[in-house]
Amino acid sequence: MLARIPHRVTRREMAMDDDFRKAALDYHRLPRPGKLAIEPIKRMATQRDLALAYSPGVAAACDAISADPDAARDYTARGNLVAVISNGTAVLGLGNIGPLAAKPVMEGKAVLFKKFAGIDVFDIEVDATDPALFCDVVAALEPTFGAINLEDIKAPECFEIERTLRARMQIPVFHDDQHGTAITVAAAIRNGLLLQGKRLEDVRLVTSGAGAAALACVDLLVSMGLRQEHVILTDIAGVVHAGRENLDPSLARYARTTDARTLADVLEGCDVFLGLSAPRVLKAEWLGRLAEKPLILALANPEPEILPEAVRAARPDAIVATGRSDYPNQVNNVLCFPFIFRGALDVSATEINEAMKIAAVEAIAELARIEASEVVARAYGGAAPVFGPDYIIPKPFDPRLILQIAPAVARAAIATGVARRPIADFFAYRRELERFVFRSGQLMRPVFEAAKKELRRIVYGEGEDERVLRAVQTIVDDGIAEPILLGRRAVIERRVREMGLRLDLDESVRILDPTTDDATFAPLVREYQLLSGRRGVPPDAAARRVPTRSSVAAAMLLHAGHADAAICGGSGNWWRQIQYVLPIIPRRPGATRAYALSCLILQGGALFIADTHMVTDPTAEQITEMTMLAAETVRDFGIAPKVAILSHSSFGASDSTSARKMRTALGLIRARCPDLEIDGEMHADAALSEAIRDRAVPDSRLSGTANLLIMPNIDAANIAFNLLKAAADGLPIGPMLLGMSKPVHVLVPSVTARGIVNLSAVAALHAQVVEAAAAAG
Repeated sequence: MLARIPHRVTRREMAMDDDFRKAALDYHRLPRPGKLAIEPIKRMATQRDLALAYSPGVAAACDAISADPDAARDYTARGNLVAVISNGTAVLGLGNIGPLAAKPVMEGKAVLFKKFAGIDVFDIEVDATDPALFCDVVAALEPTFGAINLEDIKAPECFEIERTLRARMQIPVFHDDQHGTAITVAAAIRNGLLLQGKRLEDVRLVTSGAGAAALACVDLLVSMGLRQEHVILTDIAGVVHAGRENLDPSLARYARTTDARTLADVLEGCDVFLGLSAPRVLKAEWLGRLAEKPLILALANPEPEILPEAVRAARPDAIVATGRSDYPNQVNNVLCFPFIFRGALDVSATEINEAMKIAAVEAIAELARIEASEVVARAYGGAAPVFGPDYIIPKPFDPRLILQIAPAVARAAIATGVARRPIADFFAYRRELERFVFRSGQLMRPVFEAAKKELRRIVYGEGEDERVLRAVQTIVDDGIAEPILLGRRAVIERRVREMGLRLDLDESVRILDPTTDDATFAPLVREYQLLSGRRGVPPDAAARRVPTRSSVAAAMLLHAGHADAAICGGSGNWWRQIQYVLPIIPRRPGATRAYALSCLILQGGALFIADTHMVTDPTAEQITEMTMLAAETVRDFGIAPKVAILSHSSFGASDSTSARKMRTALGLIRARCPDLEIDGEMHADAALSEAIRDRAVPDSRLSGTANLLIMPNIDAANIAFNLLKAAADGLPIGPMLLGMSKPVHVLVPSVTARGIVNLSAVAALHAQVVEAAAAAG
């Protein structure tokens, strides 16, 4: 099965309606066809660069590899290159659709490798259903790759193909449909049994499904201690028993001598039900036959073998896992495969053996039992999951997965003698892995998940804007917030129709019109007159602003408690919108100013920059306050802030006024936050390159790459942000207003619908944080 990115599965998605299908096709087609590209990683700007990259310089690398084949890892991309290979004979739930139609799936797998673990991938679709021919094609590719990921190949041929290729090739060959699923399932079973007070060697296991994934799960569990005689397989033909004719050898080793012929017949006393089959095959009326405190893994997707609510009603003593993200305990092989390959590649392993798979199992299981750090807790909206019946396996987006699994796999490879390049310093290795933790889209995943836990009301000042409406469609579909749209209902209805959106304007969103909804806004007019009366706004002018200035109306709804967060602006002058908001929403206690933090999601990870919009030339004291507020927000994303105080000067090289200001700010910040990882003042390249920094000073307190850049003034911050956004194709988030008592943000005119979705999730998360802080007193 293809590991799926976590999302709320809806009936609409299951049915693949026309809107969703069109969105999927547009996603794959625009702005460029496909989901991945090849990018050069070395400079090729001069004739010398070209001479080094190709003739004559390339001959030096060729000679080195000819003398020592292992040097290919040093001089080529092979050591970080995986082939995702399929013949298209068993693609998702689509069946044998052929290699060409399978290509979108293989590209999807490729981008998961890259996004989660920084592994480069070529997807290769082979037009060969004959196992021998397929193996010949793949084996001949060994010089190109560091590892092979087999995907979507039907059983029983997949067993023969993997077995043959593992014997012929000296690089890891891994069929993820089998082993990725098996590792994740085994981790869930390990923890589920621990909570139920049972031992793996004592339990009885029954499967529904006896395909490649189910067999791999059982094989791995047996290697971990499950007794083979305690396993009963069932499939579409019933119980896999010794009397069945034409039994495939892969099934024959688990064939039991029994008179039982149906799934219902073999459930008596079963401790673990493992479903990898079809919807609704496990009936609620059969659950009473299971042993006390059973473990039920109903992994058919999108509809499981039995729904968790049916299990809870009939067997409250059971622990349930599914393959879906909208129930607890999602078993998803994206939990493991990128990180297993990461560990195997990093030691140049010749194979992924049983010990490495078990190491991955134990690492995943252990991660669910580890108390979450403050950083991880912030990523979950302040309340990290606690090991228990509803949390037996980590979330697929847990930022600690790579740090837990890759080293465990690498250690097992070294211990079993299959590592050609053992790692000597695992502390340094873990630091190196940290660069993958919040790469690209991973940054927003924990924020989205936290927002979904407790939906907050977000009011959108520009409710008629097409970008806002498209964003709100996504927000409703993904269950991120409860939107309130400000605008004229007739206009919003017309635009929803014209844009082909599916918004139910009576159920999924609330529409408020400041010009006509007097019951809501009349009291707010009086309140606004009081708030703005001593700020130079006469009562008549204040009365006109509420119905005619959408940012004022949105901020007043937030002020009065009719909304939990506000998203204003997006058109017109950004600073004017801010001026409308600031008199209404006060600063948080202790904050002297409001600041703006902007984030760019770049290929190399997330980069936060402050202050991009608010304070023109901050003092050292304001830079100190800004940095502390920005670091707090970075932690809300589940990231440990690494702060660089930037200047034209580097570590005391200049005595200019601005350089002195930044040095003073650094001293103040260190005095107030001694545990914050921070250094400065420094050049921007030193902030992003530890090597450059080490050449400048030998004792920097900043390690790795900075993720929070504090600029000396608004010009530097805004110019740097927009240059990076354009030149590096960065995805912006923000600007996020810091120092406010309630979550309110003002959109820039260039914002996209995706940018509004991201900022909405941030606002929803911050609303939860504000409420929790208020409840705590």
